[in-house]
Amino acid sequence: MQVPSHVEYERARSVDHALELLARFGPESRVLAGGHSLIPMMKLRLAQPETLIDINGVSGLSRITVADGQLRIGALVRHAQLLASPLAGRHFPILHDAEQVIADPIVRNWGTIGGSLCQADPSEDLSAAFGALRAIAVIQGRDGPRQVPVREFHLGPYETVVAPDELLTELRVPIPASGGGSAYEKVARRVGDWSVAAAGAMLVLDAGGAVAEVGIGLAAVGARHFVAAAAEDFLRGKAAGEATFARAGQIAAEHCEPAADQRGPVDYKRHLTGELTTRALRRAAARARGQEA
Repeated sequence: MQVPSHVEYERARSVDHALELLARFGPESRVLAGGHSLIPMMKLRLAQPETLIDINGVSGLSRITVADGQLRIGALVRHAQLLASPLAGRHFPILHDAEQVIADPIVRNWGTIGGSLCQADPSEDLSAAFGALRAIAVIQGRDGPRQVPVREFHLGPYETVVAPDELLTELRVPIPASGGGSAYEKVARRVGDWSVAAAGAMLVLDAGGAVAEVGIGLAAVGARHFVAAAAEDFLRGKAAGEATFARAGQIAAEHCEPAADQRGPVDYKRHLTGELTTRALRRAAARARGQEA
């Protein structure tokens, strides 16, 4: 049986207390939220923190609210809570789409939104979804909070901009004034598995039906910062139609860098990227037009 190495345990009472503990125990400490990524890594000795700082008792980080034209999602919100939130689903169906295909009910009941983003796994679905939505991460340090676009949050696989003495506290998603729709599409080998490839899209259409704003997120295919920036640039100002979406899918596929592995070869993953991007854009446009719930 695989067991973690010896580790000390501290329970944070507040955000300030968590930051105090992070400063006291230094970079060899790790934050414990849901633990569904960290604990397996500790069992495999891929992570060997000296101290775990449990933030599950910190109040105020488990809320989903709307303020100042933004959907605000606390870092301790559980996947199941986000999936069940009518507020999140009404403004951004992509979040419900993504949550429905993340892991299984056991993981969704305990795993957290902040933990998923901070794990920075290249196949992580919410990183692609929040990238498409141009979400903003609120990171708290002892000198105060700072805001970082999610598109700048990940430095590489399993690496983020959150410093050892900082804490991700919230995700903020700007709510379009009108004409917005979003969707997420994923292919996995079996239900709840990591993506073979996945794509999310957010569209804002103008009065004439053209693309006023767009976000495209990609997971598991080596897309820089989890987004397809070249495909987004192509779409802006163009009519929101099938041919345009198909071409955007091709561009997304051309600009990603998938790796061959047990889930499939490179050509297969590129094909999926193009197809899933097209499907996500199609569904996002239908929702923007009020044609799909």
